[in-house]
Amino acid sequence: MKRVLQTLAVLAVLGGLGAAVVVSFGLYNVSARVGHLPGVSWVLHTTFRNAVSLRAPKHADVPPLSPEMAELGARHFDAACAVCHAPPGRIRTATMRAMLPEPPRIADAVAGWTPAELAWIVREGVKMSGMPHWPSVRDDEVWPVVAFLMRVGEMTGEDYAALTAPPRMPARAPEGAAYCAGCHGVDGRSGNPHIPRLDILGAPYLALSLETYRGGMRESGVMRHAASEVPETALPDLVRYFAEQGSTDATTGGAGMPGTEGAADGAPRASVPEGRTSTGAVPDGTASPTPGPEAPGTNAPGTDTPGADPGLVARGEALALASSGDRDVPACRACHGPSADRKSADFPELSGQYAPYLETQLKIWRDGTRGGGPRANLMTRAAAELGDDDIAALAAYYASLSPQSAPAEE
Repeated sequence: MKRVLQTLAVLAVLGGLGAAVVVSFGLYNVSARVGHLPGVSWVLHTTFRNAVSLRAPKHADVPPLSPEMAELGARHFDAACAVCHAPPGRIRTATMRAMLPEPPRIADAVAGWTPAELAWIVREGVKMSGMPHWPSVRDDEVWPVVAFLMRVGEMTGEDYAALTAPPRMPARAPEGAAYCAGCHGVDGRSGNPHIPRLDILGAPYLALSLETYRGGMRESGVMRHAASEVPETALPDLVRYFAEQGSTDATTGGAGMPGTEGAADGAPRASVPEGRTSTGAVPDGTASPTPGPEAPGTNAPGTDTPGADPGLVARGEALALASSGDRDVPACRACHGPSADRKSADFPELSGQYAPYLETQLKIWRDGTRGGGPRANLMTRAAAELGDDDIAALAAYYASLSPQSAPAEE
C-alpha cells in the first residue's frame, strides 16, 4: 500500500510539472482556428449541460410567460443578442461563425432547454464561450427574454420582424428616438404593461433615469444596454421629445393595463386589434398603416382588459394616502402624487402608470436591488415593509388614476 501511495505521489508531481511546462512555455495552442483536441468539446458541453441542470431555478419559480413579456424580450434580444445568435430570417456573419465555440442560431440554441434552465443561462452566462452574464443583479428581467426564447423556435422571419421592426417616427423626432420608441412607443405610452410610460414622467426625472442607467447606479440589464446604445450627446433631445409627449395628455385616463387608457370621461381608447404588436404589425409580418412622417405616431395599447378590483384599489388608496393605519408605510402621495402641491421633480409621477410595471419596481425597491439617484435610499426605506398584497394594491390604485402633469425642475 505504501508503494502505491508513493507511486501516486510521484505521478502527481510529474503531472504538475508537466502542466507547469505547458503553461509556462505556451505549448498548448489556444488558436480558435486550430480548434479543440479530440474529446474536449464533448467534455465542455456535457459539463455545461450538467452545471445548468444542477443550478437552474425550480419549475415553480417560473412566472407566467405572457406575449407582452415575449415582445419586450424580443426587443432586448434584437439589440443585445442577435449579432451572435441569428434570429429567424437572418444569418450569422462569417466573423460570428469563426468563433470557438461557434454561437448557434437562436432557434437551435434554445432547443432542449426548459424555461428555468434558459433563465439561468441568460442570467449567469457561460465561461470561455463569449456568452456574457446579465449586466445587472436583477433576476426578474431575464424572464421576458425567456418568454421570447420559448416562442422563437416556431417563428418565421416575418414573425420576428413584426416583433422587432422599428416604428416610423415623425420628422421632428431626434436621433435615437426610433430605438427608444421600439419599446416605449412613438408617443411614450408603450402599450405594454411591462414597459413604463415615459410621457408622464417629466424631463428632469427622465434625464436622471438615463444618467443613473448609464452610470451603473440604477439596476436594469435592459436599460443599461439601451442607455449605452444611444450617444450621450443625443440624450437631452430624447428626454425633451418624450417629455413633450405628455404635455397635452395630462388629463387622459389611467393605464392599469394597455387598452384602458381613456379620455377624462373614462372611455377607453381604441385598441390595437387582437394579434397586433405595439409597433402596428401583425404576427404574419403584414404591416398595418403607420403614421405619416409629420404625424405624432402612437403605439396603440394592446387588447382591453377588465379593470382592477375596486377593493384592491381602495386598499391602495388608503396606503398611498397613509390612512390605512399602517405606521410602517409612509404616505406615497407626498412625493409621487396625486397632489396639486407636489413640487419636486426628483420623484416620478405614478398616476396612470401601468400596474405590472409598478409592481415590479416596488418589489425590487423592497428587495434592495433597484438602485437609482441620490435619493434612492428614501424609497428603499419606504418600501421595506411592503408585502406583496400591499404592492399589488398600490399598483392598482396608481394605475387607475388619470396621469398628472409632472412638476417643473426646481
